[in-house]
Amino acid sequence: MPTKLSRRDFVRLCAGSAAAISMTGFLAPYMSEAVAAGAPPVIWIQGASCTGCSISLLNTVHPDIKKVLTEVISLRYHPNIMAAAGDLAMQEMFKVAEENKGNFFLVVEGAVPTGADGLYCTVGEEDGHHITFEKLVTTIGKKSKAILSFGTCSAFGGIPATPPNPTNCKAVDQVVKDVPVINVPGCPPHPDWMVGTIAHVLLYGIPEMDTFGRPKMFFSNIIHDNCERRQYFDNGIFAKTFGEPGCMLELGCKGPIAHCDASTRLFNGGVNWCVKSGGVCIGCTEPQFPAWPMYERMAEMPVGPATTVTVDQVGIVLGGLAVAGIGGHLVGNIATGRIGSKKEDVEKEGDS
Repeated sequence: MPTKLSRRDFVRLCAGSAAAISMTGFLAPYMSEAVAAGAPPVIWIQGASCTGCSISLLNTVHPDIKKVLTEVISLRYHPNIMAAAGDLAMQEMFKVAEENKGNFFLVVEGAVPTGADGLYCTVGEEDGHHITFEKLVTTIGKKSKAILSFGTCSAFGGIPATPPNPTNCKAVDQVVKDVPVINVPGCPPHPDWMVGTIAHVLLYGIPEMDTFGRPKMFFSNIIHDNCERRQYFDNGIFAKTFGEPGCMLELGCKGPIAHCDASTRLFNGGVNWCVKSGGVCIGCTEPQFPAWPMYERMAEMPVGPATTVTVDQVGIVLGGLAVAGIGGHLVGNIATGRIGSKKEDVEKEGDS
């Protein structure tokens, strides 16, 4: 029998960069123990989405998805990976929800289309009538112990809810009320964020969350703090085109206001992440995503006597603390002469 893992040690494990490779595997025996002891089952449903969150989960390592599904999580319904289909599958889902009322967790992937009485997204039939995803989320969600919104679409609306939003898509917590909702955003979320959040609710209950309902153990820090290109920022070196050395703020990087640990956890079994592969952080874990220019410098915000940082005005409240931190760091660098003003840089280029 595995040694009991304290909640503090659990959170420390989830927040540590070493978790990039070992977290899910380390948690497996504890979660297996919880499931064996009768831990609440999990129902996973999908709405307006690309199924990218499910694909990300399928890419989990240590252990692989087979072990997760057969030994770690009591997953009772998932439209992509279950063997059953049609009425048989729907009946099983409703049965699990009814028999475990108030004692199961509902995972929702995708936004909830509410336009045209929800008919933009139907997921089955009942008594000869369409079952809309909106009705399914509401009916099943109100019976659950808590809802886990996996992916930015379900957490904040994401791509489906971006203007002009003809299907009137909404985030899950705008549709289902009076039920705890845990938002695990990302496009897609890291497998550890999903498995780790499920592990927390099974072992300890609802995790500590930030203002936007995100588990702090994964979403408390900003990308900018641990970006491998941070040294370029500190020294005032900014890339003007992709592939150049330098901080990519000028190319639209949202790192200063993006909250998650992707820069230390890495994807694909600890191999890579957006910036390391040559792209910018597009801020996919934030409520505003993707309603901002992806590859354009964001609106400037002064943070020192001679330097500005690109922060979208829409995200000022979200990124205020990040901006303050960056500002203080910049002031120190400017004072020591490590960073000069853009005017000085232009003059030097002219002299050369």
